[in-house]
Amino acid sequence: METRDAQAVFGVGNQTRISQARFRRNHFPLPSGPLRHFGTVPKRLAGIGLLLTALVLSGCKTKAEGPPAPGLPEVATVTLEQEPVTLTTELPGRTSAYLVAEIRPQVNGLIQSRQFQEGSNVKAGDLLYQIDPAPYQAALAQAKAALTTAEAELVTAEANLPALRSRAERLKTLAATRAAAQQDADDAGAALRQAEANLAARKASVEINRAALDSARINLSYTPIHAPISGRIGISNITVGALAAAYQLTPLAVIQQLDPIYVDVVQSNAELLRLRSRLKSGQLKPDSSFQRKVKLSLEDKSIYPYDGTLQFRDVTVDPTTGSITLRLVFPNPNNVLLPGMFVRALVQEGINQQALLAPQQGVARDTKGLPYAWIVGKDDKVEQRTLELDRAIGDKWLVTSGLEAGDRIIVEGLQKVRPGDRVRVVPAPQPETKGKSHV
Repeated sequence: METRDAQAVFGVGNQTRISQARFRRNHFPLPSGPLRHFGTVPKRLAGIGLLLTALVLSGCKTKAEGPPAPGLPEVATVTLEQEPVTLTTELPGRTSAYLVAEIRPQVNGLIQSRQFQEGSNVKAGDLLYQIDPAPYQAALAQAKAALTTAEAELVTAEANLPALRSRAERLKTLAATRAAAQQDADDAGAALRQAEANLAARKASVEINRAALDSARINLSYTPIHAPISGRIGISNITVGALAAAYQLTPLAVIQQLDPIYVDVVQSNAELLRLRSRLKSGQLKPDSSFQRKVKLSLEDKSIYPYDGTLQFRDVTVDPTTGSITLRLVFPNPNNVLLPGMFVRALVQEGINQQALLAPQQGVARDTKGLPYAWIVGKDDKVEQRTLELDRAIGDKWLVTSGLEAGDRIIVEGLQKVRPGDRVRVVPAPQPETKGKSHV
């Protein structure tokens, strides 16, 4: 009885499970194709999850591997070589006329005429102004008359003197023998001395009148005003009919000789001392053939076509600026250079036979402003060098310390390297500058 009851119970349970399975087949049919083997919905969902997990893990693995490791960083270098360089110093200065003549009248008078064109070239001796000569002609005539009178009086005095001298001697002799009164002898002697004094006065009067005549003649010669030098004359500061005063402060005009022309430049006394020290130590070799040759740079950066020469250095240092003046002379046949122009003179110092020129793009400065460079050293490893620079020469630096001939200085790829890194070196093209002069 118990057994049948249990079977009945279990039979009912089986029937129930069978009914549930039929319901799922009818309402949730199995998919056809490859997913059929996944079975029921939970199993299918589990399979899909496993598949997605595999894909994610596969992607992560691919990302973790990444591209292959890069090679050595590539840098471009320039190998430094010693070369002869002609060093020059650029000094500022201004032009000044070779000769300057300020035209001033030497006598008073009215300007009768002006005989030149303003801004034209004049020659020495050319007539510039004419002052009214009439007063000075009259003064000359008066001086001539006075001289003639004085000379006549001198002749009269000289003619009377022998007679007075003879009478005085005769009366003196007679008075000694008491043949004539002593008073007469004394009067004759006094008259002789007076005649001699009058003769001396007449001679002095002649000399005075002769000097007055010379002065009148000179004053008359000053009425035409001539050019003392050849050159270009500027603006006339006086017009015809105006009164000119002798040696007045304002010149009537100014003549300037512009060919050749001076260029006065200033040089620091410290620079001059350093130059002398380098020449003495042998760092610079003087070139006697070109040492005194100077080039000129104009305000528009163009180079003046004619070379100048160094005439002299001043012997006094300006205490306010600590500099000395150098005077240069340049030919100026076309009057390109005018007085007062600002120019820069390129003065040659000497030749550095073992100069090292480093490209400017390979030199940097630290936070303190000190220059340094990156060098490819032994085993192609990067090194940092602190430098001492002299000056810029074109697009390069003249290096005095920190580099040697044969060093490879990095000019490209600096952002890729650090000290101690190994690099792959590629030579950088550089212009040929050997044997040329540098400014």
